[in-house]
Amino acid sequence: MVLRAIHRLLPAGAQPDAARLVLARSLRGFVDGMVSVLLASYLTDLGFSAGEVGVLITGTLLGSAALTLSVGLFARPGDTRRILLAASGLMLVTGLGFVGVTDFWPLLLIAFCGTLNPSNGDVSVFLPTEQAALTETIDSRGRTALFARYTLGGSFFAALGALASGVPVAVGRWQGWDLVDAQRAGFVLYACAAVAVGFIYLGMRRPAQGGGRRRRNPLARSRSVVLRLSALFSLDSLGGGFVVQSLLALWLFERYDLSVETAGAIFFVAGLLSAFSQLASAWLAERIGLVRTMVYTHLPANGLLVLAAFMPNAPLAVACLLARTALSQMDVPARQSYVMAMVPPEERAAAASVTNVPRSLASALPPALAGFLLAHTTFGWPLVLGGAIKAGYDLLLLAQFQSQRPEEELAAGRA
Repeated sequence: MVLRAIHRLLPAGAQPDAARLVLARSLRGFVDGMVSVLLASYLTDLGFSAGEVGVLITGTLLGSAALTLSVGLFARPGDTRRILLAASGLMLVTGLGFVGVTDFWPLLLIAFCGTLNPSNGDVSVFLPTEQAALTETIDSRGRTALFARYTLGGSFFAALGALASGVPVAVGRWQGWDLVDAQRAGFVLYACAAVAVGFIYLGMRRPAQGGGRRRRNPLARSRSVVLRLSALFSLDSLGGGFVVQSLLALWLFERYDLSVETAGAIFFVAGLLSAFSQLASAWLAERIGLVRTMVYTHLPANGLLVLAAFMPNAPLAVACLLARTALSQMDVPARQSYVMAMVPPEERAAAASVTNVPRSLASALPPALAGFLLAHTTFGWPLVLGGAIKAGYDLLLLAQFQSQRPEEELAAGRA
């Protein structure tokens, strides 16, 4: 029933597997949103410093990048469902690991090998695999709209998860539980969600690509454009690594002494703004093109991010962050659709991995530095550095790719 309802909301012509992928992304988004807010508070309550929290976040991103690259380059065509099921199993182990382990080095190993997502977007091995699979479920005319709904589901439920992050803490205080034990409930739910996601993938009717041997050169025809896009996306993610959601939560805790419940409510509103902006992204892309949609929405968002660091009080800082969030994720479905449009079908899985892996690697480096900065000052230096770097990415992307458009844009005669 749920799958049928989701399928009715998708663009015309979408295959049934598209609904499964959107549902799985939504469920993962909920628990990702919850643990991304809980993570900084939970680790701090375990006794870790802000610098150690930053190192653990770096570990999650580095591990995700390594696993995603391996899957993209070495998996065989037709392995989509098998990869997603294996990732679900790893997600289960990750959740249970964060429940049962409290020492720094074992936690760092779990963070590196697992699927934990400290950001408000998706940086795990699930993402490129789902992107390639999703592209195969619809024709080029509905691709951007389908990606918008896919991203909408993840963002909307991530917002609900951020809001729900305060529930374990509130219940724990009411019942007189230890605060650390109360927050562990979020990671238990993360592990339970892994089981549900696995069952969703198990019902996929057919692989996204035909079977066969692994390709010796998975980017034979699109290597140049994929590598150039990867370099630019890496710059964007380098800036984004300074402001992953767990670090923004830590900054709000340190700078304005906000509670987990308050931070969760803020990220809930931010997630709603981000989620519904995805639909506007598809509408805008139809009129001005994918690259301009990415840049014209992303650049002002980065200005607002920098501005938030200079705000003298919490309401003004939060207002800037919320305004930024209403724009900052509109580039996501446009970016995903653009990559899929610029490579041949047989190279999409590899292209999705290769463009996402450098993003994960680049975003893995700044959290340790951001944690160090926040350990020594409550000023929002991570926001300033992140916003400036991401603005540079926007300008370079426009300069290099505004004249390279997908075939459907050329056919439609968009300026």
